[in-house]
Amino acid sequence: MEALNKTLTGKKERPIKVVQFGEGNFLRAFVDYMIDIANEQGKFDGDIVLIKPIEFGNLDMFHAQDCQYTVSLRGIVDGEAKVLNRQITSVCDAVDAINEYEKYMSLAEIDTLRFVVSNTTEAGIVFDNTDKFELNPPKTFPGKLTKFLYHRFETFNGAMDKGLVMLPVELIDDNGIMLKKCVMQLIELWGLSDEFKNWVDEACIFTSTLVDRIVTGYPRDTINEEWEALGYEDKIMVTGEPFALWVIESAKDISKEFDLPGAGLPVIFTDNQKPYKQRKVRILNGAHTSFVLASYLCGNDLVKQSMDDDDVRNFMMKTIYDEVIPTLTLPEKELKDFAEAVVTRFNNPYVKHALLSISLNSVSKWRARCMPSFLGYIEKTGKLPAHLTFSLAALMAFYTGSEIRDKALIGHRDGQEYNIMDDMAVLEFFRDNSGKSTVEFVTAFLGREDFFGQDLNKIEGLTDAMVAYLDDIKANGMRAALCKIS
Repeated sequence: MEALNKTLTGKKERPIKVVQFGEGNFLRAFVDYMIDIANEQGKFDGDIVLIKPIEFGNLDMFHAQDCQYTVSLRGIVDGEAKVLNRQITSVCDAVDAINEYEKYMSLAEIDTLRFVVSNTTEAGIVFDNTDKFELNPPKTFPGKLTKFLYHRFETFNGAMDKGLVMLPVELIDDNGIMLKKCVMQLIELWGLSDEFKNWVDEACIFTSTLVDRIVTGYPRDTINEEWEALGYEDKIMVTGEPFALWVIESAKDISKEFDLPGAGLPVIFTDNQKPYKQRKVRILNGAHTSFVLASYLCGNDLVKQSMDDDDVRNFMMKTIYDEVIPTLTLPEKELKDFAEAVVTRFNNPYVKHALLSISLNSVSKWRARCMPSFLGYIEKTGKLPAHLTFSLAALMAFYTGSEIRDKALIGHRDGQEYNIMDDMAVLEFFRDNSGKSTVEFVTAFLGREDFFGQDLNKIEGLTDAMVAYLDDIKANGMRAALCKIS
């Protein structure tokens, strides 16, 4: 069977407009996929060059297929389970920044270049004062970018129309602001000119972004069947869900030159991404955190199983619609539309999302994802939100255990062990306290200011409500307790 290549896809050659630090699954199934559609719709007309910024791995499979690959989106579309395959032709080359340094740096000389995309993990956007300009390339991503920008600045004699637009998608708050801060610190550290510093500040644009799509990667277990259905081999194909959202916060308007919305793509340009992040964290992530531990103790192992379980699904729906959405600031219709999309995503039959994997670090997750809605509801109504309160009691039930083994607290469900994974201080707290009386256990947990940033016992009625919920779970089981409030 023939491997996918430019001849098979009929790729058109386009001007290079994007360099992309990172060749991983997410960027290829998200950014490169969207640009491919924008090219097809006549809204962008640009190619992407992938940059491998680290030593690990090679680009052989990319070159063997002329950087052509398939994105296969699988999920519920218009109420039906569908598989949507697309050959991506927006990538024209892949370059190793370390072993092809001169070729990599020559990309900065391309007149048509305008955008820099990156996904170098959360640890990628960091300032390292040991990084050096003399290294070819510098060791950190901000170092590589700074030197790349400096070469472009010199090549075009500081022309203000040759600045670049940075589109980082790393999962940190204000990723563009943090990246620019690192670049500016390196300019100072390396003693680069004030003219260059001003050019970066004025001619370049550092956007902050929020991205959302579950990308499940290379379908290794079914690859032969995939190739048979496609009619060609594709060793770099990538699978994911149909849902996508890209929120781009920019101080300067780039919507006309990066008109992805004009191609019908789910991209939002804004001067404030925080309400969208709040919506995602509170509804999508908050829903996960609020139901998964209770669902696991009800006997489910996967998110899809949880959605097929009427008791758990009803609990989740009431949590989202009755207790989370009323605390948010975006228009109600937008919030409800997003919530509906979240429920559809949780029902995706192609994604096997394990509850135990979501349970990792649930104490800090509850604080970040659920506690703002919990406190907001109390502030707005003067009452405890029953479902979010129960979710915290369910967390305590899930974290009940007396033995730490191989850095995991050992819990039990129907006589079978499961591993509870969290910071050691959290695990040690539950090991030492979950055997105490319910009142002592709850009071000690709610009083841990290092867990919650405050003593939650001070919230009127919370301690008593938590004791009642946890006693009910212990006496009657999770499902019976859950059903009383769902």
